[in-house]
Amino acid sequence: MTEKLGTIIAISQIGLNRNSPFFIARYLSTVGHRIVRLVDKSVTYSMKIDVFTHFVPPKYHKALTERADKNSYMMLPLDLTPAINNIEARLNILDRYEGYKQVLTLAGPPLDAVVSQKDGAELARLANDEMAELVAKHSDRIVGALATLPMHNMEAALQEGKRAVEQLGLRGVQIHTSVAGKPLDRKEFFPLYEMMSQYDLPIFIHPMRRRSTPDYPDEDHSHYWIWQVLGWPYESSVTMIRLILAGVFDHYPSLKFVIHHCGAMIPFFSERITGCYDYAEAFFKTKYTKRLRNNLRDYLKMFYVDTAIYGFTPGLMCGYAFFGVDHILFATDMPHDNEGGERYIRDTITSVNRMDISEMDKKKIFSGNARELLRLPV
Repeated sequence: MTEKLGTIIAISQIGLNRNSPFFIARYLSTVGHRIVRLVDKSVTYSMKIDVFTHFVPPKYHKALTERADKNSYMMLPLDLTPAINNIEARLNILDRYEGYKQVLTLAGPPLDAVVSQKDGAELARLANDEMAELVAKHSDRIVGALATLPMHNMEAALQEGKRAVEQLGLRGVQIHTSVAGKPLDRKEFFPLYEMMSQYDLPIFIHPMRRRSTPDYPDEDHSHYWIWQVLGWPYESSVTMIRLILAGVFDHYPSLKFVIHHCGAMIPFFSERITGCYDYAEAFFKTKYTKRLRNNLRDYLKMFYVDTAIYGFTPGLMCGYAFFGVDHILFATDMPHDNEGGERYIRDTITSVNRMDISEMDKKKIFSGNARELLRLPV
């Protein structure tokens, strides 16, 4: 009787489609272990849940390479290291770190950057099906996955997002800082924000910027890898400001965005950002923040961020000071490092452990915040 009651409680807390085969496989197959742990708040604190890890499942990978030019944006990294496209190679790395588990996000290009609307819808469905299968098969180490959406076809994106959450049990969605060159504050994307707000599941935002975007107007492309090294944090920062000033949080105050790389430029430049807008409004009579219901700083603090800055503890402390412990999630960007995935796992764990914060706060960062935000069954 106790076991059945625990199962009922767990199902109600997860809030997903109980008839989904992936739901049943994932959440009900090990009642004596995993469901009880969902209800039991005394879960081990050695657990580390990496919420931003990049993987390309094999069927999707094959289909994508058949439909997209191999030289297209971010196609090359899909074959650079075994852990990005081989689940066994990835699990072998996971097993070297005690208590370390992952939430999968799709690696490679956003679909709007490389394929048609029709192909995007089909590929998103294929990717999400495979991600759900991987979670069901390896639920002891792969504890969740985010949905991929064909964002250049909003009707299809909404349909696939609904299916991914309600039928597959995926724990949020991943999008990029622009869609076919359009910013995320365009009204056409608001239906997605409304839907995810209603599900109370997060939207993870990955930066998007191409080598073809020059560093200076006099050039025809970016030099020295700057488009990624500095361009990606810039794109994330711009997206955050524009989402706020476009009123997205005023429309959907419970919406949850997760920004990669510890909030990019925002925590370090927070005083400059607010000071510049105060100056512009005082002397140039701009009204950007005047339209908002709250002050700009409060909106910036509404974002969630991750620890994927590759091992720099002072940077994490800056993010911690600005966003607060409840809005920081453990993430490594695995496997995009020069050691095939191990470097960023090792160095990020070390950098969090070195933070001058309480042990309870470290527990929140390593696992507690992810379990709550994504409603993970661990």
